[in-house]
Amino acid sequence: MAVLLGILLLTAGGMFLVQRHASVPARESCNDVAGFIFAAVGAFYAVLVAFVVIVVWENTSTAKVTTFEEADELAGVYWMSRQMPLPEGSQLEGLTLSYAHAVVNTEWRLMADHRSDPAATALMYKIRDSALSFQPETNQESTIYQNLVQHVDGLASKRRARLNLIADCVPPLLWAALIAGAVVTIAFTFLFGLSNTWVHLAMVLSLAGLIGLSLIAIKEMNYPFDGANKVQSTAFEVFLSRLPPQR
Repeated sequence: MAVLLGILLLTAGGMFLVQRHASVPARESCNDVAGFIFAAVGAFYAVLVAFVVIVVWENTSTAKVTTFEEADELAGVYWMSRQMPLPEGSQLEGLTLSYAHAVVNTEWRLMADHRSDPAATALMYKIRDSALSFQPETNQESTIYQNLVQHVDGLASKRRARLNLIADCVPPLLWAALIAGAVVTIAFTFLFGLSNTWVHLAMVLSLAGLIGLSLIAIKEMNYPFDGANKVQSTAFEVFLSRLPPQR
């Protein structure tokens, strides 16, 4: 809200500054040319904003899907461990639960600061080592082992995919283009000459407010694990809430 208010105040200040140094008749004579250029600039900027919004929205959607896929693979490892003989099965079962708790209680908070949890990474390695050290002795155990390895590989892959998303989606150069485009687009509206200053100001502030809201929305969705629309750890919490007693 403070950012949007600042944008509106700066826009109003710029508008009155132009009104003070350039008369309405002088600007009215440029309405046709300014209107043509403004239409081209506005169209270009609208395409740029739409492109960025789609990119950040898809990035957030990908993060949500990846999170649920990782939790599904973890559940697969867990249920395979329940079919393994003791004590190997119980050990792997405990590791899967520890990993889920580490992700929910520690790593999710760290991801808001663009970091991962070394302890969760270490647990991932332990899960892999525990699964690969299992020596099946029957056909049934061989089937369990094959499914287990498949789920462990999937878990590691989805974890890497999730951690690859802890960087900002919009690079600094694109942010510079968005901000510069906003300034140019809003500044062009100052050049139009309208006899009613207050109507002109209302139109300019409406455009500035719309652009400001668009940039704020992009900022909130720029990083999937922070902001108003951040991805929650729901998938892992659901996994932990629906388990039988540990063996």
